[in-house]
Amino acid sequence: MTKIKDIRTKVYQWNGKTVPPQNNFCTNASDLLFEKSDAMGSFRFHEWLICEIETDDGIVGIGNAALAPQVAKKTIDTYLKPLVIGEDPFDYAYIWEKMYRRTHAWGRRGIGMVAISAIDIALWDIMGKITKKPVFKLLGGRTKEKIPVYASKLYSQPIKDLQKEAESYVKQGFKMFKMRFGWGPKDGPEGMKKNIELAEAVREVIGEDTDLMMECYMGWNLDYAKRMIPKLMKFNPRWLEEPVIADDIHGYAELNNMKMIPISGGEHEFNMFGFKQLLDLKAVSYIQYDNNRVGGFTAAQKINAIAEAHQVPVIPHAGQMHNYHLTMSNFNCPISEFFPVHDVEIGNELFYYIFEGDPVPENGFINLDDNTPGLGLTITDKYKSDFNIIE
Repeated sequence: MTKIKDIRTKVYQWNGKTVPPQNNFCTNASDLLFEKSDAMGSFRFHEWLICEIETDDGIVGIGNAALAPQVAKKTIDTYLKPLVIGEDPFDYAYIWEKMYRRTHAWGRRGIGMVAISAIDIALWDIMGKITKKPVFKLLGGRTKEKIPVYASKLYSQPIKDLQKEAESYVKQGFKMFKMRFGWGPKDGPEGMKKNIELAEAVREVIGEDTDLMMECYMGWNLDYAKRMIPKLMKFNPRWLEEPVIADDIHGYAELNNMKMIPISGGEHEFNMFGFKQLLDLKAVSYIQYDNNRVGGFTAAQKINAIAEAHQVPVIPHAGQMHNYHLTMSNFNCPISEFFPVHDVEIGNELFYYIFEGDPVPENGFINLDDNTPGLGLTITDKYKSDFNIIE
């Protein structure tokens, strides 16, 4: 019987080239603060956690997390590692509950759940490698020939630059696109006008026969969103993402029940019970958890089942391999997000500088290999000199 022998964590800190921050780059939860600083600063991911779990027969599973990696590392090293060493990785449901319940006083959401996610992802990678099956085959198998993906970037910028970027994605064959707004409540009617100009610019380039998603990244509030939504309806967005802060569940519900534009969210929600609340209130029309935040595959599959019962599609945040396996194996996960490969900016791009194996889109689709065991990821040394590694 296979047993877990060791858990090793590392934080990769990016020291390489970084795109400098721009004003009104993307609305976010810090926008309402009066201080004059980079509002996106606390939402940039320039560190990444790698969690390697080794079994007594030499199999190594790789997990990862992007939220507060140094704190997540300490959480794993101090609190979770002793709970997991010696367990059978195939007892993943028990291991998950053990971590969740032993840390429940402080770990049921936020950093505690991020740390649990990293371990759970590594366990599923181990199970895939032992059985010589890709993780999606263990979760339910192939439910689609290939996965449609949407190009997710289009941050607020000068109109000509924004349209040039959008045109590049059209030329690559994408049929779905997500843009970001740059102005929020403190910017008043003038900011509203600028947001509308961004939407007009993108829709002009991508045409009417495509899907346009719009993201607020928690940078609006209920009043502002209620004023903006009627102005945005003419662009026929597929959804409006995170229009209010994650804790304003009733605000989500009020906006979604206006039935003007479908509301999406969940990127900053945690565990099965958090999503049950959203679904009970009919607060979202699309769920967007991230596997490396929500509790890993074990939690995500439970959320998928609840969401399907409510007929609310699940479209995981960020794409990336740990999320693609969920999309491939679930009928209720119709598409995936894809962050275009780019110089490090927000930091989601770091995934491509740390790991190899993520699929490359072709004409707006990605695919997973039926014969690559586990997640299909390896850690690359190609950009190692651009990182400071904390062990």
